[in-house]
Amino acid sequence: MTPAAALLLCGAIGCDVSAAVSLKVAEGFTRPVPSVIVVVGYIGSVVFLGLAIDRGLDIGIGYALWSAAGTTLVAIAGAVFFRERLGIVALVGIAFIVVGAILVNLGTAHVDAQ
Repeated sequence: MTPAAALLLCGAIGCDVSAAVSLKVAEGFTRPVPSVIVVVGYIGSVVFLGLAIDRGLDIGIGYALWSAAGTTLVAIAGAVFFRERLGIVALVGIAFIVVGAILVNLGTAHVDAQ
């Protein structure tokens, strides 16, 4: 992954997390500012992910990292900002998501090395 692709992927993840957290605050799209953040955030997330893929990021790796990081960070944000509880089963599930993304990344790197 090139540095440019990594930076764009981070932008995609940041936009995704901002949009997802804003969904809670938008209260069913009744609050204008958080509602705009939701829409702009999701559009930005997909645009940045697409640009990262265009800069050489493998789509499988990009999507795996984007979704795993987004899921993990949104769950943490929910717990920190909204006092949502994460039980042991949820934490184990998040761990599986992260491990899965790592395995996809390692598996692709292994295939590229051959």
